[in-house]
Amino acid sequence: MTVQESLAGLDLRAEIDRLRKEKNAVILAHYYQKPELQDLADFVGDSLELSRKAAETDAEVIAFCGVKFMAEVAKILSPQKTVVLPDLNAGCSLEDACPPQAFRAFREAHPDHIALTYINCSTEVKALSDIIVTSSSAEKILAQIPRDQKIIFGPDRHLGGYLARKFDREMLLWPGVCIVHEAFSETELLKLKAQHPAAPIAAHPECPPTIVDHADYVGSTSGILNYAKAMEGDTLIVATEPHIIHQMQLALPHKTFIGAPGADGNCNCNICPYMALNTLEKLYLSLRDLTPRIEIEEPLRLAAKKSLDRMLDMASGTVGLGDLGAR
Repeated sequence: MTVQESLAGLDLRAEIDRLRKEKNAVILAHYYQKPELQDLADFVGDSLELSRKAAETDAEVIAFCGVKFMAEVAKILSPQKTVVLPDLNAGCSLEDACPPQAFRAFREAHPDHIALTYINCSTEVKALSDIIVTSSSAEKILAQIPRDQKIIFGPDRHLGGYLARKFDREMLLWPGVCIVHEAFSETELLKLKAQHPAAPIAAHPECPPTIVDHADYVGSTSGILNYAKAMEGDTLIVATEPHIIHQMQLALPHKTFIGAPGADGNCNCNICPYMALNTLEKLYLSLRDLTPRIEIEEPLRLAAKKSLDRMLDMASGTVGLGDLGAR
């Protein structure tokens, strides 16, 4: 019997609600999750702020509908809580692009550099880093680092390149990319802009320069959502994973949001395949069985927490500002 057959006839939403109460669980959903997961989550938002919010609750279990590095951050910040991820194969192309041993060797080859590392990386890479950044905190943190301090930025070369250009800072960039944001097409974006000349473009800084250079606003997922709320026009072109549009439509039903196209002229190729692995069925099973669990050895957790704490100290007031929606 398949998993689908064994769950046939179950009201999954009702069962998830029952288990949420029974297990004293909080359900988190990243903006890139499917709408049905966003709609039943206790909190919807960007990855770090979700973990911080969960740490503030009295929940004993955190069910993180996102990807593995996000659930690991939740465990780093809430070691006493049980953290489950509906599908343990929900990874990240940026994390995959930066193996810890290779990053360690790179750091050792450049001992006069500090490592400013994007949060989209493994716990092991966080432990090898000096300061973690998010897309919402990176600018404030970089502005505090002396100009004569040499910097390694990884694993996203597009975010690092965007910061280097904006601040006129030379940085050694790790060559990783997000496969979702890499998929946007400049040619197709310009075609879309020609069809909607009055519509501004909002882009995530994980996009390549060919996309970012056309954007009216560049910022984190939560920043793009806030921009959509503040803009005066009624149409916005959105260059990030298209599931964020669900929250925009809920908050702003009178406005129109158009996903930036990929090379084939549509946005289907820009759906994150890792985020898509999480489903209602898998969330139900993870709450029922409390698996798959995120486990991190304590010395590694503490080493990774140092770089996260450094970020929070330097960027207090910016991390996750205004990016949470309560259920």
